[in-house]
Amino acid sequence: MCGIAGYHGGNIAPERAADYLRRMVAALRHRGPDAEGIVIRGDTGLAHSRLSIVGLADGAQPMASEDETLAVSFNGEIFNYVELRDDLKARGHRFRTTSDTEVLLAAYAEKGLDCLADFNGDFAFALHDERTRTLVLARDRMGVRPLFYTQHDGALFFASEIKALLALPGMTAEIDPLALDQIFTLWCPIPPRTAYRNIHALPPGHVMIVADGGRTIRPWWQLSYPDRNDAPPAGSMDDQTEALRALLDDATRIRLRADVPVGAYLSGGLDSSLIAALAAKTVTHGLKTFSLTFRSAEHDESAWQRQMAASLGVLSDSVECTTTAIAEHLPDVMRHIECPILRTAPVPLALLSARVREQGMKVVLTGEGADEIFAGYDLFREARIRRFCGRQPESPRRPRLFQRLYPYLPGLKQQSPEYLARFFAFGAEALDDPLYSHRPRFRSTAAAKLFFSADLRQVIGDYDAAADLAAQLPADFRRWHPLHQAQYLETAFLLPGYILSSQGDRVMMANAVEGRFPYLDHRVVAFATSLSPDAKLNGLREKHILKQVARGLVPAAIIDRPKQPYRAPDSEVFAGPATPTYLDAVLSPERLEESGLFNVQAVGKLKEKVLKGQVTGFRDNAAFIGILSTELLRGPSAARPHLASSEIGKH
Repeated sequence: MCGIAGYHGGNIAPERAADYLRRMVAALRHRGPDAEGIVIRGDTGLAHSRLSIVGLADGAQPMASEDETLAVSFNGEIFNYVELRDDLKARGHRFRTTSDTEVLLAAYAEKGLDCLADFNGDFAFALHDERTRTLVLARDRMGVRPLFYTQHDGALFFASEIKALLALPGMTAEIDPLALDQIFTLWCPIPPRTAYRNIHALPPGHVMIVADGGRTIRPWWQLSYPDRNDAPPAGSMDDQTEALRALLDDATRIRLRADVPVGAYLSGGLDSSLIAALAAKTVTHGLKTFSLTFRSAEHDESAWQRQMAASLGVLSDSVECTTTAIAEHLPDVMRHIECPILRTAPVPLALLSARVREQGMKVVLTGEGADEIFAGYDLFREARIRRFCGRQPESPRRPRLFQRLYPYLPGLKQQSPEYLARFFAFGAEALDDPLYSHRPRFRSTAAAKLFFSADLRQVIGDYDAAADLAAQLPADFRRWHPLHQAQYLETAFLLPGYILSSQGDRVMMANAVEGRFPYLDHRVVAFATSLSPDAKLNGLREKHILKQVARGLVPAAIIDRPKQPYRAPDSEVFAGPATPTYLDAVLSPERLEESGLFNVQAVGKLKEKVLKGQVTGFRDNAAFIGILSTELLRGPSAARPHLASSEIGKH
């Protein structure tokens, strides 16, 4: 795990090029504090900041092939590099190192871009081929590792994080108004758009080829599901359960490959508990686990964490995350996230990765991805209930199912069927709407745009972020089962755009900690997508097959407990006497007026409600965190956004 940066083209003088590379790699030092390297090859420069995990003594980067025709700056891991190296040796390749980076170079020399399909890993890399004067940028299937690019000084620049691009002389940090509208509707920008104007993200599973003054971006892998009328995969549920258990066991095993110790996150839920159980079978010296605890009962899962740790007999460490700590650390976390957020959830995860690093560890396994690929989110069940209720919209009984769905929201228990029907809007959308499953979420989130300034509203005009997302869905999307449509929206969009970035790579690598995700092994993903919907969401029983896999490995009480999604206290962390001193400056009328993004008077009233602890609803919570995180991201010296309507519709 590392940070990469570089450029291609522009006829940049060697002295200036070296200065650019040093600036960028310095901005990424938190990702790779163990070593740095830069290399200039004609019109291409590569830079690298290294976190040493595999090939500690001989994996320095940028790395060149033995004949010097190829050079790569590589961020991430190829977990099946051992098997690939054996195959490449049989084909006549010789290896000078024990690193997976050299395997990447040899695989590319052997197969070109076709080698990507052979990689089981999480990666982003830049590879320069001197023979064809080509630069290749590639990103892993699921979007675990980030890669950003921009045009500057006549050249294409790229880096693992936006701050490395902003380190270039003359680059400015300017919030993209349409990206802000997307975030305040969809929770994250639609790639290649980022929070910053003129800085782009290479989408997951895509490759960019730069040669002969041209640039081509295309997918090398795409998430897909079977047509709804296709026959389900052969085999009984018992057979499928055994097959999935074997896949997860191997996905976990190869993600324990490292020349340093590997730990695991333990949330107290099924997903991380199962991964910890599988890992504990392999880690003979004792698996170290790390957990988050909260003082508020609605957020805390420490009892389940202790039960799972005791059942495994593993060493356990925990971080109690207070409201004061969340408020205090939000500015620094935003510096790493580089994208506005609507919840404070990334902050505790940043504190957890800091504890991992304090304990001398660099790698942890996590349970991310299980909810997306095995239909674990309440949203999937909610969509099924909405469809069920929509067939008989006058029924007084069917809306009561929503109260069973959200036992951790006590306010719903007192509501009438009429209120529930209005709140969940079943029957309000056409059942064939491709975004049917997500419409309530998008609608409730977009309500926070009430706080946008008049200028920003004018620029956005009639732009519809949800319609933009719908227009980019795969051609065969409408042929999929409704559950698979909902899963695609979560897995292909929100997972890489928010979960794996703001709550994943960015807050882990802020402390030079690599996260590994067995559920996102592409073999596991392919298996999950092939399953019938009922194997994943059986009635209203979420992650049905995964719970079958966990029997005998995870205590039944954890398998069968009601789902408790990971959340952290939001606007309430700013109420009371512990309000951080930066709040007044960041949300001052003068600062907001200069920003031009939000309604100064409306934000002032919202801030007063927050300070008095009077904010309870989702809209105001999301709006406050969204506004505050945007202004923190924008910074006191950032350029005022250029509100130009010509940006509408551009990506």
